[in-house]
Order: sequence, then C-alpha cells, then structure tokens
Amino acid sequence: MKKTSVRTRVLTGTVAVAALAAATVGAVSASAETSETPATAAAAPAAAPATPAAVKADTQNKNLAQSSGLTIDAATRAAQAALDAADKAGQHVSVAVVDRDGVTRVLLKGDGSGPQAPESAERKAFTAVSWNAPTSELAKRLAQAPNLKDIPGTLFLAGGAPVQSKGAPVAAVGVAGAPSGDLDEQFAQAGVAALSK
Repeated sequence: MKKTSVRTRVLTGTVAVAALAAATVGAVSASAETSETPATAAAAPAAAPATPAAVKADTQNKNLAQSSGLTIDAATRAAQAALDAADKAGQHVSVAVVDRDGVTRVLLKGDGSGPQAPESAERKAFTAVSWNAPTSELAKRLAQAPNLKDIPGTLFLAGGAPVQSKGAPVAAVGVAGAPSGDLDEQFAQAGVAALSK
C-alpha cells in the first residue's frame, strides 16, 4: 500500500470537512423552507408585487413638458437646401442644423469649405435658436449688451436663422464659410425656406 504525504492527507481532510459543512447548511435551509407553519407564514412579510416593465406616464400630468422638433429628414433637407444655395452661388460653406436645445442634428461640410466653417456654422445655429432671431439681428444687439458674446457656444455673426413653429423656435440653420455673413445668412434662410415646401 502506498503512503500518502501529510500534506495530501491534510488537503483531503479539509475538502471533506468543507463538503460536509456545505451539505449541512443546505439541508437546514431546505428544512426551514418546507417546515413553515401557517403561523410563521402569516408573520412573514408579503412578497412585493411584480414591477411592470414600463410605467405609463399620464400625459395630462402638469409635470410633463412637451416640445416640438424637426425630424432628421426635415433637418437634412434644410441643410442640403442651404448647401445647394451656396453651391449655386459658387460659395464653399458648411451648414449645421440644431434642435431646440442647440444640439446638432445635421452637419454638412461642403467641398472646399475652410476648417473653421463647421464649428462656426454650429455656433451660429445655436445662437439663432437660443434667441429665436437671425444672428444678423443679434449681432446688432452687441452694441447695447457687449457681454452677450461671452456666453459659451454662441457666435454673433450673420449666418444663423431660426426655424419657428407658431412663433416659437424649434430648430435653427447655421451657415459659415462665405466671404460675408450676409451671404451665409441668405443660404441659411434658403434652408429654412425649404421646410415650407
């Protein structure tokens, strides 16, 4: 008969004790579950009702706000119309369309537009939707309130035009890259006009 080392015997004994302990805990646990009396069942807290997968919101609730915005198709159509107007005039621009919250929905960097144009277009659109006014008008307000230009994300240069629904802003088109802000704004207005067709 082969002799086993002390180390092997200690390890084997430890494993056997652990297995025995696990079996005992399992048996006690199973016994507790099956031996529940009516008195202990009544004392146990009731199980929580199942939570529905989705909770329906009451749309009549005065705590909810609803907003309108352009679909991605409409935003793309407006951006493309502005870019087409610029191309027809021989100008290389970038066009941005932002939603009511100033988040960019569409950004088109036209062939040949400068590296600064995409960001400028986004900032012009953001400025137009924030104040619900063309950026050419907003640029004139800087004489009375020069600190407006310090608001992050804004650019008070002509080239941004708001998109309105019932007088409220729902989006804006910004264009940058033409030699003048007036041209940029003309192209932005062409983008807005495309939404009424």
